[in-house]
Amino acid sequence: MSLLQIKDLSVTFEGDDGPVHAVNNLSLSIDKGQTLGIVGESGSGKSQTAFSIMGLLAKNGRTSGSVLFDGQEILGAPAKVLNKIRAERIAMIFQDPMTSLNPYMRISDQMTEVLTLHHGMSKRDALVECTRMLDAVKIPAAKERIRLYPHEFSGGMRQRVMIAMSLLCKPDLLIADEPTTALDVTVQAQIMGLLSELQRDFGMATILITHDLGVVAGFCERVLVMYGGRVMEEAPTDPLFATPSHPYTRGLLAAVPRVDDEDAVMKAIPGNPPNMSDPPEGCPFRPRCTYAVDSCHTMPPLEPFAENRARACRRPIEELSA
Repeated sequence: MSLLQIKDLSVTFEGDDGPVHAVNNLSLSIDKGQTLGIVGESGSGKSQTAFSIMGLLAKNGRTSGSVLFDGQEILGAPAKVLNKIRAERIAMIFQDPMTSLNPYMRISDQMTEVLTLHHGMSKRDALVECTRMLDAVKIPAAKERIRLYPHEFSGGMRQRVMIAMSLLCKPDLLIADEPTTALDVTVQAQIMGLLSELQRDFGMATILITHDLGVVAGFCERVLVMYGGRVMEEAPTDPLFATPSHPYTRGLLAAVPRVDDEDAVMKAIPGNPPNMSDPPEGCPFRPRCTYAVDSCHTMPPLEPFAENRARACRRPIEELSA
């Protein structure tokens, strides 16, 4: 049985201009110890999928479908149930560590609170364990620095603190939502290397949410490509990079900078992401797709076409390579 199994998840927000359909009939699964990347442009529904799993949607958000975690339905579960699961079994790293950390509290107080509150540890024992975890995420002089305030850390170090906090309860599933967005390229590489190392050491399943296919290349086993709240393509990482089967995936890959070819030209996808309060008819990528045909006015189903691979596209794969 999969650790996490999502079936037909839809997320809708009630706005002033009508409902916003952020996620539409999404299904995915992840087993223990696996790594899954969810990629797509801003507004594709990646983060709202994560917030649905965690029970952290905004008050005007509505969900339907099913989210099974270790066989237990958690979509719409009572706060008491979700709080226990979030404390002990599912952890999340948010995009901006500066807004996730309390600027008025020392790092030591914020970290030890997790263990004293959820595991009943003494403050002294909790401090020892938190210091050990800061060492694990490679923060130098952790014993001294744990008593600093968030503003006394660099952006990369604050992100390491957030990773350490998320791992204190040794979760079964870690959700990392754009964990390297605000970091420079060097620190980004360090953080992704650290996550790979910790994922291997702790044996946890990991969902990495990002807009950058390049980030998932060396980290994830499988990739889910989202656009307009829907899954466009799903595949193991290597086959997806070698032979992308959806026009949107091809567009994302063409926009990734190439360091191995100085003459390579980055190609932007024309147009803009859809307005999900008034989504286009049929395939959401149709208005921007150079391969669109008349039948794209109805949404193509996500169908398997090879081992462990699926796509939602009307155009035959061989025509995309022509």
